[in-house]
Amino acid sequence: MSAHPLHGTGSSGISRRSVLTAAGLAATGLVLDSALAAPGAHAATAPAIFYSPHQDDEAIGLAGSILEHKAAGRPVYLVLVTRGENGGLAEYMNQGACKSLGNNCSAPGHYHSLGWDETWPTPEVVAGRTAEFKLSAKALGVDKVINFDLSDEADGDFDGFVPKVIAKVRSLAKQYPGASHKFAAGWLDGNPTHKACSDAAYWLMKNGELTDVRFNHIYTYQQYPNPADRNRGASYVLNIPDDHMKKKRASIHAYNTWDPARNLYSLGYHSVPVWLEQSLADPREFVYTLPSNYKPGPVK
Repeated sequence: MSAHPLHGTGSSGISRRSVLTAAGLAATGLVLDSALAAPGAHAATAPAIFYSPHQDDEAIGLAGSILEHKAAGRPVYLVLVTRGENGGLAEYMNQGACKSLGNNCSAPGHYHSLGWDETWPTPEVVAGRTAEFKLSAKALGVDKVINFDLSDEADGDFDGFVPKVIAKVRSLAKQYPGASHKFAAGWLDGNPTHKACSDAAYWLMKNGELTDVRFNHIYTYQQYPNPADRNRGASYVLNIPDDHMKKKRASIHAYNTWDPARNLYSLGYHSVPVWLEQSLADPREFVYTLPSNYKPGPVK
């Protein structure tokens, strides 16, 4: 078990289908360029705060839950936890003829030789991924976007990263008393940054600083190709209504939009196409409470 950070120590059956293309999205009647205006948040209503570990996690596994809270009249704040530095993704975008997606790449001629810096902190990747995140948030109509702007260093310094997340979440909890907090189910996702986020929630819950907390299993769409297997152990399966799925699809499409003038390079789709496609095809999200035997610490 890691040192207590509160004390400062320490293959899918779905193809890459045209629904993720601009033409496919147009068939749903959605246009991303038009603002999806968020109704004004009521000052007397505590917000629901959703924490996306990386750009694209909110579209994959949180969007339906975000829209459910919006429909219930709750102000919704969407937090981007990390910058999402990624040298491998920069390498993808420098490769010329697209090898990662082939003919499914949305770049003109399926070709991109962008000359991006592949070394940490990959500034072009961070800027492009964050532009996609903001477009996704716009599609979902969230009331506020908050960027923690943390370096995505959980894989190399897990015990040092968790306290940074704790400090940021604690600050929001103090600023918005009575808020509910929605995290990634990191113990299920298996990603170190996702696990660090659920660890932060664990320690704050243990310390009595957070009480209304839920966790969404974001990586279930990739981990279980058979949709029938995805609800294992879930406290709540959200069946997303059709009108909300249209907005979720718009959110997903933000990660497959090629428009360099707006700093959009389909980075999400180059990074996790199966996650996005499976999520788009399954109108459900999977919500958990923290298990009684939860073990903090790095992903094993």
